[in-house]
Amino acid sequence: MSFAVFTRTWWKESPDWPNGLEPEAGRKTYLERGLESEEDARALCHDWNRNHEAGRLSLKAEFEEE
Repeated sequence: MSFAVFTRTWWKESPDWPNGLEPEAGRKTYLERGLESEEDARALCHDWNRNHEAGRLSLKAEFEEE
């Protein structure tokens, strides 16, 4: 079992929604693949999220099992 870490947004601009934001999971952009442990994947997500501002569209790092 291996894990992949990626980033994506959770909102999109939409003037018809409150605050101009509509919920939508964006396209995944992979940061790293083939991590051998969930602990490593969690640590990479934590570090990336700590060092990058999520911004208006809530860009965050996540992981998934490959």
